[in-house]
Amino acid sequence: MRNFHIPGRSPVYASNGMCATSHPLAAKVAVQIMESGGNAMDAAIAGAVLIGFCEPQMTGIGGDCFVLMTPPGEDRIVAMNGSGRAPAGIDADKLRAKGGVIAPYSADAVTIPGAVDAFCRLSKDWGKLGLKAALAPAIHYAEAGVPVADRVSSDWAKAVDNLSGHARDLFLMDGKAPTIGQLFRAPGQAEVLRRIAMDGREGFYEGEVAEDMVNSLQALGGSHTLDDFANCACDYTDPITGSYGGLDLFEHPPNGQGATAILLLNMLKHFDIAGMDPWGAARAHIEAEATKLAYDTRNRFLSDPDHMTRLDHMTSPDTAAELAALIDPKKAMPAGLPGAEAVHKDTIYITVVDRDRMCVSLIYSVFHSFGSGIASDKFGVLFQNRGAGFTLTQGHPNEVGPGKRPMHTIIPAMLKKEGRVMMPFGVMGGQYQSTGHARFVTNITDFGLTPQAAMDAPRCFAEGDVLNIEDGYADAIKAELTALGHNLQRPETAIGGSQAILLREDGVLEGGSDPRKDGCALGY
Repeated sequence: MRNFHIPGRSPVYASNGMCATSHPLAAKVAVQIMESGGNAMDAAIAGAVLIGFCEPQMTGIGGDCFVLMTPPGEDRIVAMNGSGRAPAGIDADKLRAKGGVIAPYSADAVTIPGAVDAFCRLSKDWGKLGLKAALAPAIHYAEAGVPVADRVSSDWAKAVDNLSGHARDLFLMDGKAPTIGQLFRAPGQAEVLRRIAMDGREGFYEGEVAEDMVNSLQALGGSHTLDDFANCACDYTDPITGSYGGLDLFEHPPNGQGATAILLLNMLKHFDIAGMDPWGAARAHIEAEATKLAYDTRNRFLSDPDHMTRLDHMTSPDTAAELAALIDPKKAMPAGLPGAEAVHKDTIYITVVDRDRMCVSLIYSVFHSFGSGIASDKFGVLFQNRGAGFTLTQGHPNEVGPGKRPMHTIIPAMLKKEGRVMMPFGVMGGQYQSTGHARFVTNITDFGLTPQAAMDAPRCFAEGDVLNIEDGYADAIKAELTALGHNLQRPETAIGGSQAILLREDGVLEGGSDPRKDGCALGY
């Protein structure tokens, strides 16, 4: 039990169903969907699509998603890859002629949005109420407006310069980011959702909406065609697994970075994490060094699964042992490893569990804040810039190419204990997500924290040549880390966000939601 003298959040308990996500309105809608007869899939789709208007800088129908879910009454975990591909006409040589990287706020970085196809498929295969019911709340709020929340307002203001052209008219008010409490509306996207509700995926990937998206991108030099949109298709796949502290971690396979979280936990097994001060310098140091090595491995191998041949290398205990042996407990590695990319990315996460114990772990993103910063001319669909996740290095498995999926940072997760699904969870924060998964698991296993306490705890993250460290760390600990050779930096915003729902052995659901975001866990 937490210390009630100290500000914090209590876990949320319920027996029928629960949703935890980064915006309270989405959590409320998800619970209402379940109360009206829908299941966890209906609720997750309803909440996720709505968040595209509650947090438009984070996500939207122009983005991608990844999903892990369990059928009702089963412990079998199904994975859905809802990420889109590069257009068939993309040319790596032409992009290399423009510079060393794909310009993130350009049509070159826009991959085909995959989330809508995944939502339509998941609704058909696993939902109970259908798309009309699942999309109705988002359609309503896109037209009526959503008051801008505190964290959303802060993020929005920092990303104003990412927006260009028509997107500035749609997402700014008098040229400025909306202030806390101002209503944000997106009537054009509401119309798109109506067409999806009526016609399914064809309402988005074919016809007038697709023509609007293609024409808008081609006008900015994109190679996108109507065929690229019509051919967009999500895929069911099998999760990948690792273990730590008696728990089995299930991650989405590549092109997401879930294998990096498994590699990290395999490395941390070689250290006595449980014997360390949970918020001390020793743990922060070991985690930072492991992160550097794991992310360097990720950047070398992770790519579109059709082009990746070293997944077994990333998840192998032998690889983890060799990397762990490179860590000096008394000294930070010098800068120079490729490490994580420099630009922070934005994401939303939602998890839902219903009365039949169907679990959904869903993550949904446009990559950078406001994605590419480009919106379609007629309907205002904001495009992701996942193409910036490709490399232009010739011969690299993640080299940009026609029809390829880029490496993604977004990863949903689930934990099992002794074969039983124990907890769907996710950690937002772009590059941080793999490290965030590993830290969340070790907070629970090594230190016995509740999901809410595991989220409340302070975070640090080695990114590039700095160690980002939150205010929750004591000054004395920061001094120790500096003495170990770390270049400390206070991040502009708190590191990431997270949500989780624990399926307790007594049948009660226990939800947690990160105070770094505006959201909450709600149940009934």
